[in-house]
Amino acid sequence: MDVPPQFRNPHQGQGHQRKSQKQNMNKGPTPLFDDTSTMSDPQQQQYMGGQYAYGPPQPGFPGQQYMNDPMANMAVQYGASLAGQGKDVLEKKIDRIMSVSKMKYYFAVDTSYVVRKLGLLLFPYTNTNWTVNYQSDEPVAPRYELNAPDLYIPTMAFVTYLLLAGVALGRQDRFTPELLGMQASSALVWLVIEIIAVLFTLYVMNINSALKSLDLLAFCGYKYVGMILAILGGLFFASGGYYLTLIYCSASLVYFLMRNLKMFILGESDNENFGYGSKRRIYILLFITTLQPIFMYWLTYHLS
Repeated sequence: MDVPPQFRNPHQGQGHQRKSQKQNMNKGPTPLFDDTSTMSDPQQQQYMGGQYAYGPPQPGFPGQQYMNDPMANMAVQYGASLAGQGKDVLEKKIDRIMSVSKMKYYFAVDTSYVVRKLGLLLFPYTNTNWTVNYQSDEPVAPRYELNAPDLYIPTMAFVTYLLLAGVALGRQDRFTPELLGMQASSALVWLVIEIIAVLFTLYVMNINSALKSLDLLAFCGYKYVGMILAILGGLFFASGGYYLTLIYCSASLVYFLMRNLKMFILGESDNENFGYGSKRRIYILLFITTLQPIFMYWLTYHLS
């Protein structure tokens, strides 16, 4: 039954209005754009293991596309083979110029050999056997053969010569690192010039001998032993001690080289086969032995 407005409860209309307001508040404001956060982007789908996986694309490492290229793999393999061939060729060239195995032979020494060889350089007049023993067409190692040339003594003597040169320059109040470096460079350059001059003379005179380049380097390097003693004589006994020591060491070295190089240059030739070829060998032998005292004086006179 409808009740007239003037007899209605005043709170009935307000309750209805409150329910309407609550419903409107639950609905919230109308969004301007649709929410697409739960929707998947077709462009971000990845096909993995026979099905699509959603998410950003996984980045690969740099150059992955080139590693998967068969042509790139062939190019890498070809470059590696060329590098290996170049390494082999370079090793052969180096071995032809300076073989490591040959260098080891000249440094195959021990303490007993060094002591006996130094005694032979200073007192060669006491030695009666100058032949070099061979085994399987190869000379015996220096530690087993006193007359075999070595590079250990020349190398150590060269370093000792430079140290004594620095001491001598210091006593003269002329020592500077630059001057010592010039001394080392000068000694090394003169040694190279000496070796080249001897080899060129052997080539021009058409002399075939058993003397190798490293043998010649060893024999020419023995003069540093006498130079060390000459500098020591000058340091302890002034110029008189220098000249006396230099003369004796020069004479001993000349005798040592004459007897030792004779087996390499002249060989086992006897007087019956002595001719023009043997004379040329004698000339080259005298040329090598004469150079040694000259260089010994030239590299030490300013240090006395």
